[in-house]
Amino acid sequence: MTRTDAIRLHLNDPHVRGRAYDEPQTRVLSRATRSAARQVIARWQDYAPTPLVDLPGLASRLGIGGLRIKYEGHRFRLGSFKALGGAYGVLRVLSRETGRTMDDIMAGRARNAVAGVTVCCATDGNHGRAVAWGAGLAGARCVIYLHDHVSQGREDAIAAYGADIMRVKGTYDDSVLKAAEDAGSRGWIVLSDTSWPGYEDIPSWVMQGYTVLTDEAMEQMAGRRPSHVFIQAGVGVLAAAVAGPMWEEWGSARPLTVVVEPHEADCVYQSAVHGRPTEGTGSLDTVMACLSAGTMSPLAWDILECGADAFITVADRYSPQAMVMLANDADVPLVAGESGAAGLAGLLASLQESDVGQALGLDRECDVLLVASEGATDPEIYTRIVGRRPEDVSSG
Repeated sequence: MTRTDAIRLHLNDPHVRGRAYDEPQTRVLSRATRSAARQVIARWQDYAPTPLVDLPGLASRLGIGGLRIKYEGHRFRLGSFKALGGAYGVLRVLSRETGRTMDDIMAGRARNAVAGVTVCCATDGNHGRAVAWGAGLAGARCVIYLHDHVSQGREDAIAAYGADIMRVKGTYDDSVLKAAEDAGSRGWIVLSDTSWPGYEDIPSWVMQGYTVLTDEAMEQMAGRRPSHVFIQAGVGVLAAAVAGPMWEEWGSARPLTVVVEPHEADCVYQSAVHGRPTEGTGSLDTVMACLSAGTMSPLAWDILECGADAFITVADRYSPQAMVMLANDADVPLVAGESGAAGLAGLLASLQESDVGQALGLDRECDVLLVASEGATDPEIYTRIVGRRPEDVSSG
């Protein structure tokens, strides 16, 4: 284990790379569930695979062999990958509750049937926006719970889709508890990407929606597999949705997968250190606001326990550096928000700390894949950090 002001590193047991993708992993994500999610989502209006952007010039400047970024900033015009899982989860729930098909619901042909259903969730911003979007398209009522640290800009973006907003004092975890409490007393359905004992089906559906971006990326690589993946984690669901399909398809030949978190929101890192889902030790006050989670999803742990090779946390300063670098120094300028740039932040911190870079095998031959999971989901914050408005930065 390496620990500095800049970065903390925990390496997984290397022997886990040889384990087969089997139970309990296939119970959460499998080739069949990934295919089912993609078939549904591909029929949505405006669906198109997001780009896999090759940045050889930036890779050269960083001293690595290659750098590619799966760019989610334009996904369904919602600004993040969350559009995949949040809306897909809503459709699965509404189909279960009404007996109508997801295609009928998404096309607005079942509005009378779904009008009496209320879905709710807690969010740092992006997940709530996706749930509100999906509920609005279907005609269901939606209530979104926001904690103290969610910006006004992100609240406004969620409310624009017709959701009712509930503000909760405290952290993301406090808002999760309040949403569950109110749903239980009012007959609402919680639409969370975080699982807990007795609540697994819906989070697994959300995660299955996220795998669409991974399947797209694996196809777009056209046989050029990356050597490394740096993927950000909040509750761990995106990281699991990226690591799981690559493990299932490529086995031990999969990339070395590095899970990235802020120092102050380190629940996945702490889980890796302790060998079981464990609460984080940080304050949850981080610039990477959409990663501010204190408790990881046990379903995500089922995959990351053996599907990830390394777990790192990084100082907050690396995220703004990464945002500016993508806007100003990339071969193709990219608009990435504070959490969307977290994978690059982890790569930058790893390269700066030479012993970490060596431990991870980062050199001039490695080929790194990142996921820019969000664009400028709060334009005001983005402009303050980057010094330019997002519309003044061309994006892939």
